[in-house]
Amino acid sequence: MLIQTSKSTENSQRGVTLVEAMIALLVISIGLLGIASLQITAMNQNTSSLNHSQAVWAAYNMSDRIRANISEFANYDGIRTDGGHSQDCMAGNCSADQMRLADATDWTTMVGNLPGGLGIISSNPDGLQVTVMWDDNGTSATGESCNPLNANDLTCYTLTVAQ
Repeated sequence: MLIQTSKSTENSQRGVTLVEAMIALLVISIGLLGIASLQITAMNQNTSSLNHSQAVWAAYNMSDRIRANISEFANYDGIRTDGGHSQDCMAGNCSADQMRLADATDWTTMVGNLPGGLGIISSNPDGLQVTVMWDDNGTSATGESCNPLNANDLTCYTLTVAQ
């Protein structure tokens, strides 16, 4: 009778290995989906970090150009990268005013490398405010008030250049 009892035990456990394998496959699949989600999030954050670094670089580059052409300091007020500037001072000598326009032309190219990039220079009581904006979320935002709570506004980096 012992042999029959063990035989019936073997018969009643058929298919258990298949169920265990299916559960293991389900657990592994959920884990792999989690890893894929983390990878996508990391790639998005890396892109955002790259855009922020380029915006900081463009803002500081323009602030250095303003300081280098200090005689035109007040005239940099109102420069926008959507203004269609076109001046080249690489081929020959330029006046201070032409250099300001060449700076605006080069800055337009730099800021244009950002998604939805826009640069604005405005005056404030402390000097000139250099603002670089970009569409960090890829939502085709067009606003200019730099309000992170407004979905239509761009992400901004701002610095002030004192005279």
